[in-house]
Amino acid sequence: MNIVLIIDDDKELCALIKRSVLSEDIEADFCNTGKEGLQKLKEKEYQLVILDVMMPGMDGFETLEEIRKENSLPILMFTSKNDSASKVRGLRAGADDYLTKPFDMDELIARIISLIRRYTRFNQTDGMTQQLEFDGLKIDLENRSIITENGTFELPPKEFDLLLYCAKHQGKILTKQQIYEEVWGEEYVYDDSNIMAIISRLRKKLEVNPGNPKYIQTIKGIGYRFSKEV
Repeated sequence: MNIVLIIDDDKELCALIKRSVLSEDIEADFCNTGKEGLQKLKEKEYQLVILDVMMPGMDGFETLEEIRKENSLPILMFTSKNDSASKVRGLRAGADDYLTKPFDMDELIARIISLIRRYTRFNQTDGMTQQLEFDGLKIDLENRSIITENGTFELPPKEFDLLLYCAKHQGKILTKQQIYEEVWGEEYVYDDSNIMAIISRLRKKLEVNPGNPKYIQTIKGIGYRFSKEV
């Protein structure tokens, strides 16, 4: 059974989430400070962390940075700040998704399931995965090519690397800085023209309707996401 760790100083909310995820056969532990959460991560293996931003002492951002020094498991952040700056800060520090309080419990459970599924999918240990398959799209890792409804394409290096990076983080919102530094291997200089040009070319090859993309979706003011629905 999958197990998640909830780090939030709202004890009633923690208990509510624990009861709710049990209905999906997901167990949950919870604690109320960042330091307690870091200790629990050393003691047990979890498939997901749910982390609140606003906590006394070590806040969510500091806790996130410490987790990322040791662990790559998915992290969903809660924030009471409905502004893009807090969201971008969390995503840049390594969060995989976020929800703004108050939130709908059904939406939270759907995101938990999606994040766990993606993490399990891309962290298999058999080493045999040579092709990633999505709805209407196959990515051939060995030949660095794609098969779509538009045909079969061998992709130039940057196009393939950008697509693969987004696909391996399916459902996660990636900032432009994260994409640039991963694909180009250089410090981000706030010039989005390269990213935008490559995504435009990819969409023409991937999409039946590039103007309404099914795979690489634009998240206004933040970056892009490979759809969690495919």
